[in-house]
Amino acid sequence: MIKYKLACNNCETSFDSWFASSNEFEKLKKKRLLVCHICNSKTVDKTLMAPSVRNNKKDIKKDIKNDLKIDKYINIKKTIKSYQKFIRDNFKFVGENFAYEARSIHYNSKKKSKGIYGNASKKDLMELKEEGIDAQIIPWVEDKDN
Repeated sequence: MIKYKLACNNCETSFDSWFASSNEFEKLKKKRLLVCHICNSKTVDKTLMAPSVRNNKKDIKKDIKNDLKIDKYINIKKTIKSYQKFIRDNFKFVGENFAYEARSIHYNSKKKSKGIYGNASKKDLMELKEEGIDAQIIPWVEDKDN
């Protein structure tokens, strides 16, 4: 990835943009696909930029901290996904009927053998809590790679 500082020749706005490579920038420029986000002009060019050089300890420490944050995020995501798998394997999905099903289990003397999970609004959760019904919010991540 490469970051360029671009300038619109029409309205003189400058802005940063990322490209896969310098060749990618040239391809987009040649096809007139670079557009100013202010005036929609296609007369956008690179401006003079200072190179981004990383050679001091402060930059290296900053990069290490960012890498650690990313690793921490990945570990949290893995943990949440393992919880999700456990929930899917051991609980019944009731979808949007979560509040109704939770009340049915709570007020019916015959407890269901399997717990439930599903979707509920904050209002529904507050009402369940007021009725003494224990319900928890669990973070849920989609099965996407990004």
